[in-house]
Amino acid sequence: MKLKEVFFGLGMKPPAREYGFDIQTFELEKDGAIEYAAWRHPKEKPKRFYQTQVDAIREFLSAGDFAIDIGAHTGDSTLPIALAVGVSGGVLALEPNPHVYKVLVANAGLNKRKTNIQPLMFAATAEDAEMEFEYSDSGFCNGGLHKDISPWIHGHFFKLCVHGRNLLRYLEREYPETLSRIRYVKIDTEGYDPDVARSIHSLLERNRPYIKTEIYKHLPSARRVQYLRELQALGYRLHKWESEENYRGEVISERDADKWRHYDVFAVPSAGG
Repeated sequence: MKLKEVFFGLGMKPPAREYGFDIQTFELEKDGAIEYAAWRHPKEKPKRFYQTQVDAIREFLSAGDFAIDIGAHTGDSTLPIALAVGVSGGVLALEPNPHVYKVLVANAGLNKRKTNIQPLMFAATAEDAEMEFEYSDSGFCNGGLHKDISPWIHGHFFKLCVHGRNLLRYLEREYPETLSRIRYVKIDTEGYDPDVARSIHSLLERNRPYIKTEIYKHLPSARRVQYLRELQALGYRLHKWESEENYRGEVISERDADKWRHYDVFAVPSAGG
């Protein structure tokens, strides 16, 4: 933990700050020019987009498919997925943090001739409820619900009240025609991924979408093992996600749960090869 985080934990915190965004343009070899709203938050890492990112997603998604991006942040992970499935498909992008949600909305409004992004400002939870997320700074750049993890370990002391909803019930009510077309779920929620996956268990069981999920660096070993077991029990083959261009790294199992401190898993439905 950094020294300044100790002071944050003791209550000596700066006031909340807001940051705007700048529109950037990227040229992709096949998909052409795309625009991206880049958040000006000083802790936000620069984002770049390449044709190879989109092509890697097209190896398992097709035009007309739908995806869910849980923990969409600014939409940087959403955009390549949306390009891969096109306007005949789409991405439902969940981001409960209002400070960054406005940037996600801006990105959803760009590239309308090539993408269909539906921003949703709530967290995926077992039940509809208000909840308290923890962030690392006064601009609320990086954070989430760090279940059963001490703040003196994760170092996120800036609290933010957000709304959580049962995603499956929401989709059944608001997007009934889309449910059967969901082929991919990306989860990145700072250690809350196992709970998110459980909250949409019936969707995973029925649709058998591809899944990309994070094994958070502070997630306890027992919870890692349990999560990987649950994915395998659903009939998924687990790969270590290597990069934006290589989703299917080495095959892993629960025995590899602690092999890396922080990593992503790409889960492939057995029938999907």
